[in-house]
Amino acid sequence: MDMSVTASQKKPANGWAGLKYWREDMIAGLLVSLISLPFSLGIAVASGAPPVCGLISAIIAGLILPFLGGSFVTISGPAAGLAPVLLASMTLLGKGNLAVGYPLLLVAIFMTGIVQIVLSKLKAAKYSAWFPSTVVEAMLASIGLLIIAKQLPYLFGVKYLSHEFWGMIAETPAGWRAMDSRVFLLGAGCLALLFLLTSIKARWAKRVPPQLTIVVVGAVVARLIGLDGKFLIHVPENVFEHGLTMPNFAGLFHDQTLWLTMVSTVVILTLIDGVESLATASAIDRIDPYRRHSNPNRVLLAMGVSNICSSMAGGLTIIPGGVKSKACIQGGGKTLWANFYNALFLIMFLFVFKSLINLIPYSALAAMLIYTGYKLCEPAIWRHMAHIGREQLILFSLTVLVTLTTDLLWGIMFGVTAKFLMMMVYAHRQGLKGKTSILKCLPGTLASAQDLFRDPVSATERVGDAYHLYFGRPMVSFNALHLNEALAAIPTDAREVVLHVTDGVSLIDHTTSDSLYHFVEDFEGQGTHHVRFVGFDEMRMFSHHRTCMRVSTPYSAAVKAPYAAKSPGLLVGSLGVAGSSSIPGVE
Repeated sequence: MDMSVTASQKKPANGWAGLKYWREDMIAGLLVSLISLPFSLGIAVASGAPPVCGLISAIIAGLILPFLGGSFVTISGPAAGLAPVLLASMTLLGKGNLAVGYPLLLVAIFMTGIVQIVLSKLKAAKYSAWFPSTVVEAMLASIGLLIIAKQLPYLFGVKYLSHEFWGMIAETPAGWRAMDSRVFLLGAGCLALLFLLTSIKARWAKRVPPQLTIVVVGAVVARLIGLDGKFLIHVPENVFEHGLTMPNFAGLFHDQTLWLTMVSTVVILTLIDGVESLATASAIDRIDPYRRHSNPNRVLLAMGVSNICSSMAGGLTIIPGGVKSKACIQGGGKTLWANFYNALFLIMFLFVFKSLINLIPYSALAAMLIYTGYKLCEPAIWRHMAHIGREQLILFSLTVLVTLTTDLLWGIMFGVTAKFLMMMVYAHRQGLKGKTSILKCLPGTLASAQDLFRDPVSATERVGDAYHLYFGRPMVSFNALHLNEALAAIPTDAREVVLHVTDGVSLIDHTTSDSLYHFVEDFEGQGTHHVRFVGFDEMRMFSHHRTCMRVSTPYSAAVKAPYAAKSPGLLVGSLGVAGSSSIPGVE
């Protein structure tokens, strides 16, 4: 598929207008369903829920999203990222009994949906910009490690007593000794095959989703070796009579000891579901051939409604999936109707091919999820963090460690707090210019922390076809909301944007640098538009990576007036050449 679609081409719209692309969306929906089937089953198992619940979640998401909109080619359903949270919450709510905890977990998912709808009406999606990108990456890496640890029992064919990360790691040697060799060899073979298939770049290797291949191979091998039924998926014969679970609202209201746990569960589900949903939608926007932009608040609303409906049918939390969304684009999907066709194919699989689904071994699904977890925490991610800057690697590593030792909520809180303290120290240190120690000026350090939350845009002006923004404060994730609003307010008819980094900017963090580069790529992607920086490259970089943190005083605000009064073509860009069309690294 040609991914270089220009902005001038007509952009497919959602809603009834998108039905005219039914052929493309149906083909993409079929491809996605072949990935969604094993993923949904595996995620349900990893969450401690009946396998059929994963399919129910994916089906409900597909039937609802085309009518709510928000994004364009994201495919939603149960997410591997929330599986560890769901299992831990189910265990806590059920006081160790998963059968008791699952109906109570559905109550939490229902309440999470309500909170998401309220937040969408309050336009709260924009506040996701507060979360530093390094902390979000650390959250995803922690989830990856948790997924791997929680799939080891299925890979070995044994039961673990612990449900915590370090406890499961401690149990692994005993699990290795007690494992069922046939189950392990089957799972390990599927995992090796998955790594092999995903490493092949040839087009023929992509025609059949690798995840589907290993599930089919696993089912065939399990049949040939006569694997015991307890190691295989089981979908109830009558799904509606025995396969659906309803939320246990009465159980929650009658047991007040569960209320605090329920509140904590709703908070963490809302936080993780919201951040991951918005981050995935934004990431898919960047690879959308038509350069369409999702509506974050509408995405949040769609997730809220989907979660409410999913919980009432016994399903899991619903999030846009990166792997499935990329497959939708590669399959030629145009609109959210691809979700709808995906759901129709899943319904067919559930009722027509149920007997084949029941042949799938847990170890094959474990292999698929272990691979997914590995991609979230692979060594390349740690090397990438080190490449961006040593301070980013330290923040990333500590956040992962705290998350694995406590839980995701405490890990995120730690990461955000650590990032704030780090930014506060760097901002005030640059303000001192080495004249005295930070400890002696602690009151001043605390006072300067306010600038981390204030609007960094000190002035804007229009000069001909050029639009100028002047930054006068530290630019960090905590005031990124103001930056995003200023960038969104740039007139649509402006042909050039000039971003001035004045001497009031003591630092620019990695999150902001990354956002600025994405803005440049998006703005210049319109064809005849250009972005120039003044003072950006005069700041001291913490590494050679283009999105690293930068500090110092690059460009005096005193020269603003003389430059602004002249033609924007006379402004000196970040490359030192008049009329430079972009910052380094952006073509």
